[in-house]
Amino acid sequence: MTTTTVIITGASSGIGLALAAAFLERGDNVVINGRDAARLAGAAERLGHPSRVLAVAGDIAAPATAQRLFAEAAARFGRVGILVNNAGLFMPKPVTDYTSADVEQMVATNLMGFVYPTQEAARHMQGNGGGHILNISASLALQPNASVPALLPVLIKGGINSATRALAIELAPHNIKVNAVAPGIIDTPMHPAENHAFLAGLAPLGRIGSTQHIVDAVLYLTGSNFSTGAVLTVDGGMSAGKW
Repeated sequence: MTTTTVIITGASSGIGLALAAAFLERGDNVVINGRDAARLAGAAERLGHPSRVLAVAGDIAAPATAQRLFAEAAARFGRVGILVNNAGLFMPKPVTDYTSADVEQMVATNLMGFVYPTQEAARHMQGNGGGHILNISASLALQPNASVPALLPVLIKGGINSATRALAIELAPHNIKVNAVAPGIIDTPMHPAENHAFLAGLAPLGRIGSTQHIVDAVLYLTGSNFSTGAVLTVDGGMSAGKW
């Protein structure tokens, strides 16, 4: 298998860190990003493979961070073949409880943190024969649930689901595939153990997922040469409908 260079945002822990480990295991170069430099350095150390891991700290909501990600990745490894837009916050609460600070934070991380690296990926990949952009969205944006009021995540992640399809069409002439994985409840530090029993009850399969479930979906989509515009749910049936 040809070695690929992969950029992953929000890779200090959880899904992003699991994805970094999976791409490294198959022999790829991995560029990880996170806002906290110390946490990101710790993640890089845990991943091992120092010759194939590059940590680029910075707020992904800032255009300059996205520019640095691709510039440093290209300088170290050459062509970037895959971007995984993983950075994101999940902030469930009743609509009337969102503050202006909540709105600004969610828009910055979940929306701008998708737009700016995607722009850089499109510029880079258009000049390099193509590539893959993989977005981590949320199945809750496909099937809202009264038990989990979450206007802002649904609003932004739902937009990213639609943007995935729009970009797949726009970028297809450049051989750039654009897909999304829409997780349900996944066992990460985002969900404290004391909430697991409640969260497991949100899916027909009656359990929460593991990061490996998301890894499997991402590896499938980024390995496919004929899948683009797909939004693949990995959620134990949460988005299938009322049950």
